[in-house]
Amino acid sequence: MAERAAHLIDHVFPDVPVRQWVLSLPHRLRYLLAGDHDLCRAVSGVAIRAVLGFLHRRARHEGVADGRSGAVLVVQRFGGALNLNIHLHALVLDGVFTNDDGAVRFHAVPRLTREEVGQVVALIARRITRLRERRGLSGRADDGEISDPWSEEAPVLAAVAAASVDGRVAMGPRAGGRIRRCGDPPEDVAPTTLGPCHARVDGFDLHAGLVVRAGHRGRLEQVCRYALRPPLAQERLHRTRDGEIWLTLRHRWADGTTHLRFDPLELLERLAVLTPRPRVNLVLYYGVLAPRALWRGAIVPGTADGVDVREAAAPEDGNASCAKPRAGAYQWAELMRRTFGVDVVACPRCGGRLRLVALTDQASVIQRILRHLGLPTDVPEPRPARPPPCAVGPIDYQAQDVPEFDAAW
Repeated sequence: MAERAAHLIDHVFPDVPVRQWVLSLPHRLRYLLAGDHDLCRAVSGVAIRAVLGFLHRRARHEGVADGRSGAVLVVQRFGGALNLNIHLHALVLDGVFTNDDGAVRFHAVPRLTREEVGQVVALIARRITRLRERRGLSGRADDGEISDPWSEEAPVLAAVAAASVDGRVAMGPRAGGRIRRCGDPPEDVAPTTLGPCHARVDGFDLHAGLVVRAGHRGRLEQVCRYALRPPLAQERLHRTRDGEIWLTLRHRWADGTTHLRFDPLELLERLAVLTPRPRVNLVLYYGVLAPRALWRGAIVPGTADGVDVREAAAPEDGNASCAKPRAGAYQWAELMRRTFGVDVVACPRCGGRLRLVALTDQASVIQRILRHLGLPTDVPEPRPARPPPCAVGPIDYQAQDVPEFDAAW
Protein backbone atom coordinates (compact mmCIF):
# COMPACT_ATOMS: atom_id res chain seq x y z
CA MET A 1 0.00 0.00 0.00
CA ALA A 2 2.57 2.59 1.08
CA GLU A 3 5.10 1.61 -1.59
CA ARG A 4 2.54 1.68 -4.41
CA ALA A 5 1.22 5.05 -3.23
CA ALA A 6 4.76 6.45 -3.16
CA HIS A 7 5.32 5.12 -6.67
CA LEU A 8 2.16 6.85 -7.94
CA ILE A 9 3.27 10.17 -6.46
CA ASP A 10 6.88 10.00 -7.62
CA HIS A 11 6.49 8.34 -11.02
CA VAL A 12 2.90 8.61 -12.25
CA PHE A 13 0.87 11.66 -11.21
CA PRO A 14 1.98 15.08 -12.49
CA ASP A 15 1.59 18.09 -10.22
CA VAL A 16 -1.95 18.98 -11.34
CA PRO A 17 -5.36 18.76 -9.62
CA VAL A 18 -6.61 15.20 -9.13
CA ARG A 19 -10.24 14.24 -8.41
CA GLN A 20 -11.37 10.95 -6.89
CA TRP A 21 -14.38 9.33 -8.58
CA VAL A 22 -15.88 6.47 -6.55
CA LEU A 23 -18.39 4.22 -8.37
CA SER A 24 -20.51 1.78 -6.36
CA LEU A 25 -22.38 -0.94 -8.25
CA PRO A 26 -25.66 -2.85 -7.81
CA HIS A 27 -25.47 -5.98 -5.66
CA ARG A 28 -26.00 -8.45 -8.51
CA LEU A 29 -23.21 -6.84 -10.53
CA ARG A 30 -20.83 -7.04 -7.55
CA TYR A 31 -21.25 -10.81 -7.50
CA LEU A 32 -20.66 -11.11 -11.24
CA LEU A 33 -17.50 -8.99 -11.16
CA ALA A 34 -16.06 -10.93 -8.22
CA GLY A 35 -16.09 -14.17 -10.21
CA ASP A 36 -15.28 -12.82 -13.69
CA HIS A 37 -12.22 -10.59 -13.88
CA ASP A 38 -12.60 -10.06 -17.63
CA LEU A 39 -16.04 -8.59 -16.99
CA CYS A 40 -14.57 -6.49 -14.18
CA ARG A 41 -11.96 -5.08 -16.56
CA ALA A 42 -14.67 -4.34 -19.12
CA VAL A 43 -16.88 -2.56 -16.58
CA SER A 44 -13.89 -0.57 -15.32
CA GLY A 45 -13.09 0.49 -18.87
CA VAL A 46 -16.69 1.58 -19.47
CA ALA A 47 -16.70 3.72 -16.32
CA ILE A 48 -13.32 5.36 -16.99
CA ARG A 49 -14.09 6.08 -20.64
CA ALA A 50 -17.31 7.78 -19.58
CA VAL A 51 -15.44 10.02 -17.10
CA LEU A 52 -12.57 10.81 -19.50
CA GLY A 53 -15.05 11.49 -22.30
CA PHE A 54 -16.96 13.88 -20.06
CA LEU A 55 -13.74 15.79 -19.30
CA HIS A 56 -12.89 15.91 -23.02
CA ARG A 57 -16.32 17.29 -23.95
CA ARG A 58 -16.28 19.79 -21.10
CA ALA A 59 -12.85 21.08 -22.12
CA ARG A 60 -13.95 21.34 -25.75
CA HIS A 61 -16.95 23.38 -24.61
CA GLU A 62 -14.44 25.76 -22.95
CA GLY A 63 -12.51 26.11 -26.21
CA VAL A 64 -9.79 23.51 -25.55
CA ALA A 65 -9.59 21.20 -28.56
CA ASP A 66 -8.05 17.72 -28.55
CA GLY A 67 -7.67 17.59 -24.77
CA ARG A 68 -6.60 14.34 -23.16
CA SER A 69 -6.79 13.31 -19.55
CA GLY A 70 -5.68 10.27 -17.57
CA ALA A 71 -6.58 8.16 -14.58
CA VAL A 72 -5.41 5.46 -12.20
CA LEU A 73 -8.19 3.07 -11.23
CA VAL A 74 -8.14 0.81 -8.17
CA VAL A 75 -10.63 -2.05 -7.94
CA GLN A 76 -11.61 -2.53 -4.29
CA ARG A 77 -13.27 -5.82 -3.34
CA PHE A 78 -14.36 -5.06 0.22
CA GLY A 79 -16.76 -2.94 2.21
CA GLY A 80 -16.57 -1.60 5.74
CA ALA A 81 -18.28 -4.71 7.16
CA LEU A 82 -15.81 -7.12 5.49
CA ASN A 83 -18.48 -7.82 2.91
CA LEU A 84 -17.80 -8.50 -0.76
CA ASN A 85 -18.36 -5.08 -2.32
CA ILE A 86 -16.70 -4.61 -5.71
CA HIS A 87 -16.42 -0.87 -6.33
CA LEU A 88 -14.08 1.41 -8.24
CA HIS A 89 -11.80 4.18 -6.96
CA ALA A 90 -10.59 6.28 -9.89
CA LEU A 91 -7.99 9.03 -9.34
CA VAL A 92 -8.57 11.20 -12.42
CA LEU A 93 -6.65 14.28 -13.53
CA ASP A 94 -9.13 17.12 -13.03
CA GLY A 95 -8.57 18.59 -16.47
CA VAL A 96 -6.98 17.83 -19.83
CA PHE A 97 -3.57 18.13 -21.45
CA THR A 98 -2.99 19.62 -24.89
CA ASN A 99 0.07 19.39 -27.12
CA ASP A 100 0.80 22.73 -28.81
CA ASP A 101 3.77 22.21 -31.15
CA GLY A 102 5.52 19.91 -28.71
CA ALA A 103 4.69 21.94 -25.58
CA VAL A 104 2.34 19.99 -23.32
CA ARG A 105 0.04 22.21 -21.25
CA PHE A 106 -2.60 21.41 -18.65
CA HIS A 107 -6.06 23.00 -18.68
CA ALA A 108 -8.18 22.65 -15.54
CA VAL A 109 -11.91 22.13 -16.00
CA PRO A 110 -14.52 24.35 -14.32
CA ARG A 111 -16.12 23.39 -11.04
CA LEU A 112 -18.13 20.16 -11.09
CA THR A 113 -21.86 20.14 -10.30
CA ARG A 114 -24.26 17.45 -9.09
CA GLU A 115 -26.16 17.58 -12.38
CA GLU A 116 -23.00 16.78 -14.33
CA VAL A 117 -22.17 13.88 -11.99
CA GLY A 118 -25.72 12.64 -12.54
CA GLN A 119 -25.23 12.73 -16.30
CA VAL A 120 -22.01 10.76 -16.01
CA VAL A 121 -23.47 8.06 -13.75
CA ALA A 122 -26.54 7.76 -16.00
CA LEU A 123 -24.25 7.26 -18.99
CA ILE A 124 -22.25 4.64 -17.08
CA ALA A 125 -25.45 2.81 -16.09
CA ARG A 126 -26.70 2.69 -19.69
CA ARG A 127 -23.38 1.49 -21.10
CA ILE A 128 -22.92 -1.20 -18.45
CA THR A 129 -26.49 -2.39 -19.03
CA ARG A 130 -25.75 -2.73 -22.75
CA LEU A 131 -22.50 -4.54 -21.92
CA ARG A 132 -24.38 -7.07 -19.81
CA GLU A 133 -26.94 -7.58 -22.55
CA ARG A 134 -24.23 -8.25 -25.14
CA ARG A 135 -22.69 -10.85 -22.83
CA GLY A 136 -26.00 -12.42 -21.90
CA LEU A 137 -25.80 -11.34 -18.25
CA SER A 138 -28.88 -9.15 -18.00
CA GLY A 139 -31.14 -11.76 -16.35
CA ARG A 140 -30.98 -13.51 -12.98
CA ALA A 141 -29.06 -16.73 -12.37
CA ASP A 142 -31.52 -18.01 -9.73
CA ASP A 143 -34.39 -17.76 -12.25
CA GLY A 144 -32.53 -19.86 -14.81
CA GLU A 145 -32.36 -16.99 -17.30
CA ILE A 146 -28.55 -16.95 -17.44
CA SER A 147 -25.83 -19.42 -16.58
CA ASP A 148 -23.50 -18.93 -13.64
CA PRO A 149 -20.05 -20.32 -14.57
CA TRP A 150 -18.65 -19.39 -11.16
CA SER A 151 -21.15 -21.56 -9.27
CA GLU A 152 -20.45 -24.42 -11.67
CA GLU A 153 -16.66 -24.09 -11.33
CA ALA A 154 -16.43 -23.38 -7.56
CA PRO A 155 -19.89 -23.82 -5.99
CA VAL A 156 -18.75 -23.33 -2.37
CA LEU A 157 -16.82 -20.12 -3.06
CA ALA A 158 -19.65 -18.78 -5.23
CA ALA A 159 -22.19 -19.48 -2.47
CA VAL A 160 -19.98 -17.74 0.09
CA ALA A 161 -19.58 -14.74 -2.24
CA ALA A 162 -23.33 -14.47 -2.83
CA ALA A 163 -23.99 -14.61 0.92
CA SER A 164 -21.33 -11.97 1.59
CA VAL A 165 -22.87 -9.59 -0.95
CA ASP A 166 -26.30 -10.12 0.64
CA GLY A 167 -25.04 -9.70 4.23
CA ARG A 168 -25.77 -13.28 5.24
CA VAL A 169 -23.88 -16.29 6.61
CA ALA A 170 -23.17 -19.10 4.13
CA MET A 171 -21.73 -21.87 6.34
CA GLY A 172 -22.03 -23.25 9.85
CA PRO A 173 -25.03 -23.54 12.18
CA ARG A 174 -26.25 -20.04 11.28
CA ALA A 175 -26.21 -20.60 7.51
CA GLY A 176 -28.70 -18.28 5.81
CA GLY A 177 -28.97 -15.93 8.78
CA ARG A 178 -28.05 -12.27 8.86
CA ILE A 179 -24.74 -11.01 10.20
CA ARG A 180 -25.22 -10.12 13.87
CA ARG A 181 -25.00 -6.41 14.56
CA CYS A 182 -24.67 -4.56 17.84
CA GLY A 183 -25.22 -0.97 18.84
CA ASP A 184 -27.80 1.48 20.10
CA PRO A 185 -30.62 2.16 17.62
CA PRO A 186 -31.11 5.93 17.20
CA GLU A 187 -34.36 7.50 18.26
CA ASP A 188 -34.71 9.43 15.01
CA VAL A 189 -33.18 8.36 11.68
CA ALA A 190 -32.06 11.36 9.66
CA PRO A 191 -32.93 11.23 5.95
CA THR A 192 -30.08 10.42 3.60
CA THR A 193 -28.90 13.42 1.62
CA LEU A 194 -26.48 13.52 -1.29
CA GLY A 195 -23.54 15.89 -1.47
CA PRO A 196 -22.92 18.50 -4.16
CA CYS A 197 -20.97 16.03 -6.37
CA HIS A 198 -22.93 12.85 -5.61
CA ALA A 199 -25.57 11.13 -7.74
CA ARG A 200 -27.40 7.78 -7.95
CA VAL A 201 -29.09 6.11 -10.90
CA ASP A 202 -30.57 2.57 -11.04
CA GLY A 203 -28.39 1.20 -8.25
CA PHE A 204 -25.22 2.94 -9.49
CA ASP A 205 -23.72 5.45 -7.06
CA LEU A 206 -21.07 7.95 -8.18
CA HIS A 207 -19.26 10.30 -5.80
CA ALA A 208 -16.76 12.86 -7.08
CA GLY A 209 -16.55 15.39 -4.26
CA LEU A 210 -12.89 14.92 -3.26
CA VAL A 211 -10.33 17.04 -5.14
CA VAL A 212 -6.64 17.40 -4.34
CA ARG A 213 -5.28 20.69 -5.65
CA ALA A 214 -1.93 21.06 -7.38
CA GLY A 215 1.02 21.30 -5.02
CA HIS A 216 -0.57 19.19 -2.25
CA ARG A 217 1.49 16.07 -2.92
CA GLY A 218 1.31 14.84 0.67
CA ARG A 219 -2.48 14.98 0.63
CA LEU A 220 -2.56 13.17 -2.72
CA GLU A 221 -0.36 10.42 -1.31
CA GLN A 222 -2.81 9.98 1.57
CA VAL A 223 -5.66 9.59 -0.94
CA CYS A 224 -3.61 7.02 -2.86
CA ARG A 225 -2.99 5.04 0.32
CA TYR A 226 -6.71 5.17 1.10
CA ALA A 227 -7.60 3.76 -2.32
CA LEU A 228 -4.91 1.06 -2.01
CA ARG A 229 -5.59 0.14 1.62
CA PRO A 230 -6.14 -3.50 2.72
CA PRO A 231 -9.62 -4.65 3.71
CA LEU A 232 -9.00 -4.77 7.46
CA ALA A 233 -6.96 -3.20 10.22
CA GLN A 234 -6.05 -5.69 12.95
CA GLU A 235 -6.89 -3.15 15.66
CA ARG A 236 -10.57 -3.40 14.67
CA LEU A 237 -10.80 -7.11 15.55
CA HIS A 238 -11.30 -8.26 19.15
CA ARG A 239 -11.83 -11.74 20.57
CA THR A 240 -14.28 -12.29 23.41
CA ARG A 241 -14.05 -14.88 26.17
CA ASP A 242 -16.66 -16.94 24.32
CA GLY A 243 -14.40 -17.21 21.26
CA GLU A 244 -16.43 -14.81 19.11
CA ILE A 245 -14.82 -12.14 16.95
CA TRP A 246 -16.08 -8.56 17.21
CA LEU A 247 -15.43 -6.12 14.39
CA THR A 248 -15.49 -2.43 15.27
CA LEU A 249 -16.85 -0.37 12.40
CA ARG A 250 -14.91 2.65 11.23
CA HIS A 251 -18.07 4.78 11.27
CA ARG A 252 -21.34 4.40 13.11
CA TRP A 253 -24.10 3.28 10.73
CA ALA A 254 -27.32 5.20 10.32
CA ASP A 255 -29.24 2.51 12.24
CA GLY A 256 -26.83 2.79 15.18
CA THR A 257 -24.66 -0.25 14.44
CA THR A 258 -21.16 0.07 15.87
CA HIS A 259 -19.96 -3.58 16.00
CA LEU A 260 -20.42 -6.82 14.08
CA ARG A 261 -20.24 -10.28 15.68
CA PHE A 262 -18.72 -13.26 13.89
CA ASP A 263 -18.02 -16.85 14.74
CA PRO A 264 -14.49 -17.83 13.63
CA LEU A 265 -15.91 -19.73 10.63
CA GLU A 266 -18.05 -16.75 9.63
CA LEU A 267 -15.01 -14.46 9.72
CA LEU A 268 -12.93 -16.87 7.62
CA GLU A 269 -15.60 -17.16 4.95
CA ARG A 270 -15.79 -13.38 4.75
CA LEU A 271 -12.05 -13.07 4.33
CA ALA A 272 -11.89 -15.88 1.76
CA VAL A 273 -13.96 -14.10 -0.88
CA LEU A 274 -12.02 -10.84 -0.46
CA THR A 275 -8.86 -12.49 -1.84
CA PRO A 276 -8.59 -11.94 -5.61
CA ARG A 277 -7.62 -14.71 -7.96
CA PRO A 278 -3.93 -15.20 -8.79
CA ARG A 279 -2.41 -12.97 -11.48
CA VAL A 280 -5.26 -10.47 -11.31
CA ASN A 281 -4.28 -6.81 -11.58
CA LEU A 282 -6.45 -4.50 -9.49
CA VAL A 283 -4.58 -1.27 -10.36
CA LEU A 284 -5.22 -0.05 -13.92
CA TYR A 285 -3.89 2.97 -15.84
CA TYR A 286 -5.82 4.89 -18.49
CA GLY A 287 -5.40 7.85 -20.84
CA VAL A 288 -2.18 9.85 -20.75
CA LEU A 289 -1.07 7.91 -17.65
CA ALA A 290 -1.16 4.57 -19.46
CA PRO A 291 2.25 2.89 -19.92
CA ARG A 292 2.32 3.33 -23.72
CA ALA A 293 0.57 6.70 -24.00
CA LEU A 294 2.21 9.00 -26.55
CA TRP A 295 2.33 12.01 -24.22
CA ARG A 296 3.32 10.13 -21.09
CA GLY A 297 7.01 11.01 -21.36
CA ALA A 298 6.20 14.73 -21.28
CA ILE A 299 3.60 14.48 -18.50
CA VAL A 300 4.72 11.90 -15.96
CA PRO A 301 7.38 13.28 -13.56
CA GLY A 302 10.89 11.92 -13.92
CA THR A 303 10.44 10.40 -17.38
CA ALA A 304 11.80 11.25 -20.79
CA ASP A 305 10.69 9.46 -23.95
CA GLY A 306 8.90 6.88 -21.83
CA VAL A 307 12.06 5.89 -19.86
CA ASP A 308 12.47 6.75 -16.19
CA VAL A 309 15.60 8.90 -16.07
CA ARG A 310 16.15 8.18 -12.37
CA GLU A 311 16.23 4.47 -13.09
CA ALA A 312 18.43 4.76 -16.19
CA ALA A 313 20.95 7.18 -14.70
CA ALA A 314 24.35 5.70 -13.84
CA PRO A 315 26.01 6.43 -10.49
CA GLU A 316 28.28 9.44 -10.50
CA ASP A 317 31.38 7.56 -9.31
CA GLY A 318 30.87 4.76 -11.82
CA ASN A 319 30.57 2.13 -9.09
CA ALA A 320 27.62 -0.07 -9.93
CA SER A 321 27.44 -1.39 -6.36
CA CYS A 322 26.62 2.12 -5.13
CA ALA A 323 23.75 2.60 -7.58
CA LYS A 324 20.44 3.62 -6.10
CA PRO A 325 17.55 1.15 -6.13
CA ARG A 326 15.43 1.09 -9.24
CA ALA A 327 12.40 3.35 -9.48
CA GLY A 328 9.52 2.07 -7.37
CA ALA A 329 11.77 0.08 -5.00
CA TYR A 330 11.64 2.02 -1.74
CA GLN A 331 13.58 1.30 1.40
CA TRP A 332 11.54 0.58 4.51
CA ALA A 333 12.98 3.64 6.28
CA GLU A 334 11.71 5.91 3.50
CA LEU A 335 8.25 4.35 3.65
CA MET A 336 8.20 4.79 7.44
CA ARG A 337 8.99 8.47 7.03
CA ARG A 338 6.37 9.05 4.33
CA THR A 339 3.63 7.02 6.00
CA PHE A 340 4.04 7.67 9.74
CA GLY A 341 6.26 10.74 9.76
CA VAL A 342 8.98 8.86 11.68
CA ASP A 343 12.52 9.29 10.38
CA VAL A 344 14.24 6.19 11.75
CA VAL A 345 17.62 6.95 10.12
CA ALA A 346 17.98 10.33 11.85
CA CYS A 347 20.51 10.27 14.68
CA PRO A 348 18.75 11.20 17.97
CA ARG A 349 21.93 12.88 19.25
CA CYS A 350 23.29 15.03 16.44
CA GLY A 351 20.47 14.91 13.89
CA GLY A 352 22.74 13.45 11.22
CA ARG A 353 21.88 10.57 8.93
CA LEU A 354 22.55 7.01 10.05
CA ARG A 355 24.02 4.66 7.47
CA LEU A 356 25.04 1.02 7.33
CA VAL A 357 28.77 0.69 8.06
CA ALA A 358 29.20 -3.09 8.11
CA LEU A 359 27.26 -6.31 8.54
CA THR A 360 28.79 -8.57 11.17
CA ASP A 361 27.88 -12.25 11.22
CA GLN A 362 30.88 -13.76 13.13
CA ALA A 363 29.94 -14.87 16.63
CA SER A 364 33.31 -13.97 18.17
CA VAL A 365 33.19 -10.42 16.85
CA ILE A 366 29.59 -9.98 17.99
CA GLN A 367 30.50 -11.17 21.51
CA ARG A 368 33.40 -8.70 21.72
CA ILE A 369 31.11 -5.83 20.72
CA LEU A 370 28.47 -6.87 23.25
CA ARG A 371 31.03 -7.16 26.05
CA HIS A 372 32.40 -3.73 25.18
CA LEU A 373 28.88 -2.28 25.44
CA GLY A 374 28.20 -4.10 28.70
CA LEU A 375 25.48 -6.29 27.22
CA PRO A 376 24.94 -10.04 27.87
CA THR A 377 26.61 -12.41 25.41
CA ASP A 378 24.76 -15.63 26.26
CA VAL A 379 22.44 -16.88 23.54
CA PRO A 380 18.92 -17.06 25.02
CA GLU A 381 16.98 -20.29 24.86
CA PRO A 382 14.11 -20.24 22.33
CA ARG A 383 10.73 -19.89 23.94
CA PRO A 384 7.83 -22.20 23.11
CA ALA A 385 5.14 -21.06 20.72
CA ARG A 386 2.34 -19.01 22.22
CA PRO A 387 -0.85 -17.28 21.01
CA PRO A 388 -0.83 -13.58 20.12
CA PRO A 389 -0.20 -11.40 23.19
CA CYS A 390 -3.16 -9.73 24.85
CA ALA A 391 -2.19 -7.16 27.48
CA VAL A 392 -5.51 -7.06 29.33
CA GLY A 393 -6.92 -10.46 28.36
CA PRO A 394 -9.78 -11.17 25.97
CA ILE A 395 -12.31 -8.40 25.73
CA ASP A 396 -15.77 -9.27 27.02
CA TYR A 397 -18.17 -7.10 25.07
CA GLN A 398 -21.11 -8.83 26.69
CA ALA A 399 -20.45 -6.79 29.82
CA GLN A 400 -20.34 -3.52 27.94
CA ASP A 401 -23.24 -1.33 26.91
CA VAL A 402 -23.27 -2.49 23.28
CA PRO A 403 -26.62 -4.27 22.89
CA GLU A 404 -27.51 -6.50 19.97
CA PHE A 405 -30.56 -5.60 17.94
CA ASP A 406 -32.38 -6.88 14.88
CA ALA A 407 -32.87 -4.21 12.26
CA ALA A 408 -33.44 -4.32 8.54
CA TRP A 409 -30.11 -4.83 6.79
